[in-house]
Amino acid sequence: MTHQAQSGPTHLGKRRKIIDGLEKITGQAQYPADLNLPGLVHLRPVLSPYPHARIAGIDVQAARAVPGVVAVLTGADLNGPRPAHSRSNMLLAGDEVVFAGQPVAVVVAETEAQAADGAALLDIEYQPLDSVDDAAQALQDEVLVWPQGMPRPDTSMASLHGGGASEEAEQAPSNIHQRQEFKRGDAEKALQEAHTVIQRTFRTSRVHQAYLEPHAVVAQPGVKAGEVTVYTSTQGQYVVRREVAGALNLPERNVHVVPLKVGGGFGAKYGLVDALVAAVALKLRRPARLVLTRSEDMQTTTPTPEIEIELRLGADAQGNLMGLAVDATIENGAFVSGHAGIIATMIGGLYRCENVHITGTELLTNRPPVGAYRAPGVPQALFALESAVDDLARTLGQDPLELRLQNAAGGGDPTGTGRPWPDIGLKACLERAKDHPIWKNRHQTPNEGVGLAAGGWPGGFSPAGAVCRVDTDGTVRLHVGSVDISGVHSSMVLIAAETLNVDPDSVEIVQGTTDSGPYAPNSGGSQVTISLSGAVLDATQQVKNQLLDLAAHHFETHRDDIELAEGHASLRGVPGKTVSIGQLAGMGQRLPGGPGPVVAEGRAALKAGAPGFIAQLVKVRVDPDTGHVTPLEAATIQDVGFALNPLLVEGQMHGGSAQALSIGLYEGQVFADGQLTNPNFMEYTFPRADDLPPLEAVIVEHPSEHGPFGARVVGEPPMTAGAAAVANAIRDAVGVRVTDLPVKPETLWQLMTRQESGQTG
Repeated sequence: MTHQAQSGPTHLGKRRKIIDGLEKITGQAQYPADLNLPGLVHLRPVLSPYPHARIAGIDVQAARAVPGVVAVLTGADLNGPRPAHSRSNMLLAGDEVVFAGQPVAVVVAETEAQAADGAALLDIEYQPLDSVDDAAQALQDEVLVWPQGMPRPDTSMASLHGGGASEEAEQAPSNIHQRQEFKRGDAEKALQEAHTVIQRTFRTSRVHQAYLEPHAVVAQPGVKAGEVTVYTSTQGQYVVRREVAGALNLPERNVHVVPLKVGGGFGAKYGLVDALVAAVALKLRRPARLVLTRSEDMQTTTPTPEIEIELRLGADAQGNLMGLAVDATIENGAFVSGHAGIIATMIGGLYRCENVHITGTELLTNRPPVGAYRAPGVPQALFALESAVDDLARTLGQDPLELRLQNAAGGGDPTGTGRPWPDIGLKACLERAKDHPIWKNRHQTPNEGVGLAAGGWPGGFSPAGAVCRVDTDGTVRLHVGSVDISGVHSSMVLIAAETLNVDPDSVEIVQGTTDSGPYAPNSGGSQVTISLSGAVLDATQQVKNQLLDLAAHHFETHRDDIELAEGHASLRGVPGKTVSIGQLAGMGQRLPGGPGPVVAEGRAALKAGAPGFIAQLVKVRVDPDTGHVTPLEAATIQDVGFALNPLLVEGQMHGGSAQALSIGLYEGQVFADGQLTNPNFMEYTFPRADDLPPLEAVIVEHPSEHGPFGARVVGEPPMTAGAAAVANAIRDAVGVRVTDLPVKPETLWQLMTRQESGQTG
């Protein structure tokens, strides 16, 4: 598909408000917590306070005696014969708990308050067991999270983000779930021969996605035995159907998933508690609802992993990269994840380097399982890489932007896993950054610095379908099976309006369920817009052809003499000869022997993705007396290929930039003895609006050869480089290199103090 900017689009590429904005700001949008069904009961889970323990007994009498309590259910009541293999597949603990925060029992009552009262009185006797509290313990393999071997998962991070699931070989029980290696050339030899080598170890914390809406689900039993409808806040309704069916041993046709509005997901909402709620609804034969409290949500859901990256980067005297060696250790919690491949793709693919050796080790611990968070693993990986690139430039006496331009990857260069990049716009972003005022005006004030970092995201892509129909009142209806978490449906409306030359206000989206919607990929990995766009375009083009045929029949002429404009078909060169598309739709529905109703199903399956790249600039001020860092300015320069709706694209860039700054300066989960010590928004630090600087979004349009209309992935890239840019800005301001995220004032103050006293390390 070609970039349509050349033909002067009417609607695409223009700023237009989001289609569901009014219902959201007026409170009319329906989320799972708003859904009240007749006979609804409420769930309150009871979570384990221990990272590893045997459940010696559960006394339900006091909880069951609370007025309004309907049932107290344990694993013996709900769990099936197959062991859980993922957080989504897990119902309740059986004989043991494997992380603090694991649901052990659930109290069901007529009201939320009664369920909470019952949960407070549930008496569970635990026998604490040795636990694996962190990565260092995991590597020792003395205590095992799964002594009998961990159950095999059906999904992986790659599959949720548009790639294929990796195959894993059978192995003896170990906390080292997987070790992957990616090589090209001879990295060790290249590093030995390099003129300059930067060697550092970087560490990043677990980070919660901090969405506004906690996980929430309503499940309603069907008329048939073993049939259930799940109303949920999810990024992937087909994932939820698969997980619920698998956990409850049901055929997928018996699980009906209805996606409601999503109050923020960022990679975390793929049905973590849906199977539990569905099991309760089926057990009690009543509709059931669970809305996690904020504390429950932070203890029992899936944050980012804690990652340690040992990195060596070498270059010749002219700044050409010669060798890169990376050893990434990823702490996954009690179940497997799959960050290693994504980390390798970007850390070994951002720059041209002939000699690369990347090792990714995924570890199991007795902590809550991890999951995806906007460009999973890449902000952490590029924090390490881009910090080292900056130090390399300084050591060589080169401009850090010019060194990046000199080595930046382009089309045909290999990613870290060896696959070649398609045409990408990394260099275009760096060139735009060169002329940005933040970069040009750096080095002007003491204790203030400017940091630059590059980033990107390879992007997923999946087959998708869409149905378009025209009603007799001229309304164009798009039936889709995608979940809208970022305004994607607002862009689909513009594609239909552009193709049919109608007012976007006359196009309506029909949100399908797993029963009624055409298949669409998950709303994750920045894949849904580029995947769904082609299907919408295909469907609307077919509808356009049907309208042209009907109009040609109506005017008794050839279809080439018909043009569509402003919701009407007209005969070229004959003023007044027009008919509305609604009238044409009516003709199709009435005409004997005619073409039939105006409706079409479109399909699309991209052959390759449309990666998006960025350059991020951040200016900070560092207080030399306290180590406090104040971000002053930030600019995200992003190649989006073609901005289908620049207003929504800028919103994604702003949001990702804010989250990137946040993981750089504020956010991090803290554990002690396997327990989360900051499980709420009072103790978990993230910025308020006045803690962030003005966020500038600079759109670069370097069209993709694969993305519809030349569009590229948008949502993930702006998250990927901000933390590294912050670290580089701090280095520019006060001359010290931070290697741990988030950057804490006391840590930075200690680094500055050691530097002043002449100490290193």
